[in-house]
Amino acid sequence: MPSPDPLPDAFIGHGNPMNAIEHNRYTETWRAFGASVPRPRGVLVISAHWFIGSTAVTAMAHPRTIHDFYGFPDELFAFAYPASGAPDLAQEIADVVRPHWVGLDHDSWGLDHGAWSVLSHMFPDADVPVVQLSINALEPLDYHFDVGSRLAPLRHRGVLIVASGNVVHNLHLIDGSRAAEGFDWARRFNEAAVEVMTEKPGDVLTLQDHEDFALAVPTADHFIPLLYLAGLADASAHRAHVLVDGYTMGSLSMAAYGLGTRRPVVTDETGAAPSLPDPSIVAPEDTNT
Repeated sequence: MPSPDPLPDAFIGHGNPMNAIEHNRYTETWRAFGASVPRPRGVLVISAHWFIGSTAVTAMAHPRTIHDFYGFPDELFAFAYPASGAPDLAQEIADVVRPHWVGLDHDSWGLDHGAWSVLSHMFPDADVPVVQLSINALEPLDYHFDVGSRLAPLRHRGVLIVASGNVVHNLHLIDGSRAAEGFDWARRFNEAAVEVMTEKPGDVLTLQDHEDFALAVPTADHFIPLLYLAGLADASAHRAHVLVDGYTMGSLSMAAYGLGTRRPVVTDETGAAPSLPDPSIVAPEDTNT
């Protein structure tokens, strides 16, 4: 039976994979969010790192932990997040977003670091089933907003939806000297996104017209997950709330939003995110942050 009380949902600025094994104010916020929500029957993750030419959902019973990055410590490559899958939930997702087509992936993907680096804090025991929805790189931005809105009924069925990306994500302009600072253009765009998400998330697509969009979103993969939460918020006639905000390396925003929950706003004045690999060893496009 549908629940009258929808589960909260979230967009998480996941930053780099080291967040999976380090503790900072961002990961503590993710952990607090996970502890605050009623136990879900399953988690649906929309991660920036499954960016392919179709819309698919993982439908295997035991999704593998994917280490989709380069240049990080061995400890991170050894990290496993052994959550079970949920084939029945995968089919339910495919049904709820019709007429959009969603393929069932039984053996190709799994859980990438955009999913498990966040879930390892939200649900550290890996005891909640997880499915992951791909981002269709061939579709325009309004498609993703619409799919997000169509996922809204799942909130009443015990499904926690977590979108994982970064509102501002420009790896070519990262500056290691700006540990917890954002460039002026990054701050302007991030603040515009905060205004939209907390006031009228249905207008999220207007961010394409912002003067700093090209710098903040040089590729769409990390921005698109925000559209899923905006679609959920618009379908629910609610606004999102800032869970935590901040910047790292100048050109990355660590902003996170919650829907259906309230958490204190944490500014970017109280600590830095973990360090990225040495850029002299690994080129920015190879860090897959």
